Amino acid sequence: MSHPTLELLILKTLGRGANHGFGITLHIQEASGGMLGVEEGSLYPALHRLEKNGWLKGEWRVTENARRARYYLLTTAGQDRLKEIEQSWADLHRGMARFLRTA
Repeated sequence: MSHPTLELLILKTLGRGANHGFGITLHIQEASGGMLGVEEGSLYPALHRLEKNGWLKGEWRVTENARRARYYLLTTAGQDRLKEIEQSWADLHRGMARFLRTA
């Protein structure tokens, strides 16, 4: 999965509220009807990169299972980035739809 695609999936998921890594992975899988999956080896480096860019904020919390986990929240800059990416994807979708109709 490419970085922009994974970035969109993570930011969109966190737009629903704070979540930890496993919760993010689970939401992506469930929301896509099982068509999309994110491996730990891709997810955690992406979360760290997004946090470093200021688009996420991480904090340690206790989960509903009484385990300690790092929860990620979307920052204001992250909300702005999400809007940018969603617009880019919408533009790409329109362009591809037009191409497929005329090609």
